[in-house]
Amino acid sequence: MKKSLLGLIVLFIFLTTYTPKSNLILNSSLNIQTIKVENNLTIEIDSIQKKLNFLYKENLFFLDIRDIENKLRGETFIESFSVKKIYPNTLKIIIVEKIPIAILQNKKKKYFISNKGDLINYVDVEAYKDLPIVFGSGKDFYSLYKELKNIKFPLEMIKSFYFFESGRWDLIMYDEKVIKLPIDDYIFSLKNFLLSKDNSNFKNYKIFDYRIKDQLILN
Repeated sequence: MKKSLLGLIVLFIFLTTYTPKSNLILNSSLNIQTIKVENNLTIEIDSIQKKLNFLYKENLFFLDIRDIENKLRGETFIESFSVKKIYPNTLKIIIVEKIPIAILQNKKKKYFISNKGDLINYVDVEAYKDLPIVFGSGKDFYSLYKELKNIKFPLEMIKSFYFFESGRWDLIMYDEKVIKLPIDDYIFSLKNFLLSKDNSNFKNYKIFDYRIKDQLILN
């Protein structure tokens, strides 16, 4: 009888003092109070934090990453991001930004073109102010860019690219030389220019016209 009474007392104390785990998780001390943004070079921290204002006071434990993805989808400079929860109340967003390789001038609109061919909303960024300018088609430019990379063409020499409706390109160099490429088989023309550009016999020519098959017209 004494043992039964003692057991009832112990059970009563346990039931009146035990706090379920779910209550601990719902504790307000786990609500997000700080959002940190790291690894951003171009995107302003204020811009990210403003989009994520809705997360403040949300429970860190139950955070749904898809909510963040939806809010950051409009940031075209973001390649990817990761989220780190720092308990009790801090959220860290680690950004991976896209890398611009050129500036697309399409009529009155400007975009960056990334090294994966994506269009990025244009903003004035000191680090990218000297990128070559593309006039015309961003999609066609990316195909040309990959070919230039494949043949190790010195991209830093190119000031601008002009795409024509006929489907061909002019490349304007920083030394004012102009390469007029044909519509087809332009890789041969580019390789020929690489062989010719430092030749003293071609030094005074500014225009290298490859538009006619199997011919190079100099001017």
